[in-house]
Amino acid sequence: MFRINKDFTNATIPRTIRFTESIFEELNAVADREKVSFNMLVLQCCRYALKELETDEPKK
Repeated sequence: MFRINKDFTNATIPRTIRFTESIFEELNAVADREKVSFNMLVLQCCRYALKELETDEPKK
């Protein structure tokens, strides 16, 4: 289950990404509701997706 971790810090590498309007609005709504920054939410979504990604390699 995905839970918001409000202590996710130390993001120092800048990168430009593009969202569809609907995903951007949905992420903004979640960030506002959970009282976290948009950036923090996106980082945590990426971390969760990478952990749950099905591969042929065993999880670390």
